[in-house]
Amino acid sequence: MISIRETSENDLGNVKALWADGDVMLFVGFPNGLQQSDEDMKNWYERIKSARPNINHYCIFDGCTYCGESFYQIDPKHDNRAALDIKLFSFARGKGIAAQGLSYAIAEAFKHGASAVWVDPSPKNVKAIALYKRLGFVEKALPEYLRGGETESLYFELTPNNT
Repeated sequence: MISIRETSENDLGNVKALWADGDVMLFVGFPNGLQQSDEDMKNWYERIKSARPNINHYCIFDGCTYCGESFYQIDPKHDNRAALDIKLFSFARGKGIAAQGLSYAIAEAFKHGASAVWVDPSPKNVKAIALYKRLGFVEKALPEYLRGGETESLYFELTPNNT
């Protein structure tokens, strides 16, 4: 049974292990994983906790097994649009867990005032793109405020009217 809950300080070891996995972090530019100290993780968590509900992070479990994370961040400077993210260990993929985890973050973002939610997957991440399309996301031009640097990312958006 899949359960999703707000990340707590007790979850930091799980999140740290997820981020350290190169397979998980491949499409976000860290093919060898992202190595974080315990202090880095605690500082990250304090930033999330102090910014709730405009930002939130969730842990996804299958029974007692940690599978990954979902996240949203509402940007009040840009019409309350919310960036989304989901990451799962490879053993948890292909089971519908990502759809549940992302749907949960989407609902929470809208509940807390997001006008739209968006993702910016790598064009090489075909499984993620297929998931976003199944959930009703529409591909659009990358907004000007998100442009900068060299990026290959696509841009998909979902509004409450699309859900």
